[in-house]
Amino acid sequence: MTDQAAIYLDHAAATPVDPAVFAAMQPYFSQQFYNPSATYSAALDVRKALEAARATVAHWLGARRSEIIFTAGGSEANNLAIHGVMRQIPEANIVVSGIEHESVLAAAGRYDRREVAVKPDGMIDLESLAASIDDQTMLVSVMYANNEIGTIQPIADISRIIADKRKQRVGKLPLYLHTDACQAANYLDLHVSRLGVDLMTLNGGKIYGPKQSGALYVKGGLQLQPLIDGGGQERGLRSGTENVAASIGFSQALDSTQAMRHDETKRLQILQQQFFSLIDAQLPKVIINGARKQRLPNNVHLTFPGQDNERLLIQLDEAGIMAAAGSACSASDEEASHVLKALGLSDAEAQASLRFTLGRATTTSQITQVVKILGELLAI
Repeated sequence: MTDQAAIYLDHAAATPVDPAVFAAMQPYFSQQFYNPSATYSAALDVRKALEAARATVAHWLGARRSEIIFTAGGSEANNLAIHGVMRQIPEANIVVSGIEHESVLAAAGRYDRREVAVKPDGMIDLESLAASIDDQTMLVSVMYANNEIGTIQPIADISRIIADKRKQRVGKLPLYLHTDACQAANYLDLHVSRLGVDLMTLNGGKIYGPKQSGALYVKGGLQLQPLIDGGGQERGLRSGTENVAASIGFSQALDSTQAMRHDETKRLQILQQQFFSLIDAQLPKVIINGARKQRLPNNVHLTFPGQDNERLLIQLDEAGIMAAAGSACSASDEEASHVLKALGLSDAEAQASLRFTLGRATTTSQITQVVKILGELLAI
């Protein structure tokens, strides 16, 4: 690494904990450590704090407090949503997009999974989605915003397709819509009624909160099979003593990021467009993947024809720049990204691609420096 300050552009993988979030969590590690299920007054105060955190999450989702289940991150919430629905009628089928997070695809793969194609820009084909839903479909799961290419899916439009399918349905099998909103929470509206979703996954580690924190929104009246049995915590869906510090940290992080999302989105869109413009002007052979408009404001995903992304990552790291070759959850997998292959990229093109994800500390000068260094590396 060079002597210059490091440039961190992997915020889709992990975000630093906001100091205000850290401060909110601290008392619950040592001073207010009590089990919230205990009956003495100190424990009841902890229970009140936990329920206040739940109410904060519910506020931003336009939901009831009872509809929020705290989890240990997004993967657990995705598994609870999918297995919680599908285990009730295992012979039913589940419809997913081809660019879902691994935790969705793996969980859905335990059942009759139908995958819907996406267009070359990463947008889901709504006609194919509608055609894939039949009278045996119990759950549709479509990611709100993709973790690799940043594509934002039209969840409200998908919910209208689901509503039409419910009206046409023969038989009594229910049909639900789940969305993984882990990457969306920093920048997009999470109001569940406006989106029309029955289940929503959130992850604290992506929104400047603690890792292994998150939540699953479960619409009132929707019954799930629990993944963990025991003492009946979290409406009986996640037994075990609650991680109060993580839940409070997650709540504080969601509160902060949703309050600032409009201003931060505008700021990052300017930086993103600067990144795109510099790439177009200085590195014309480099390909920008994903939709340009329906895209998270912090995501820049590039293919460098003829290059090896692992070698580029090492060279960037030596230059003080931290980026990613794809989803951090599958970083140890040597196969080409399933997301990029779903867009139509070849294995060679996928393995010549990098993801840069901006965050609160990203500056104009950093973007300029990154493109400059990329140009130097590609010229070698």
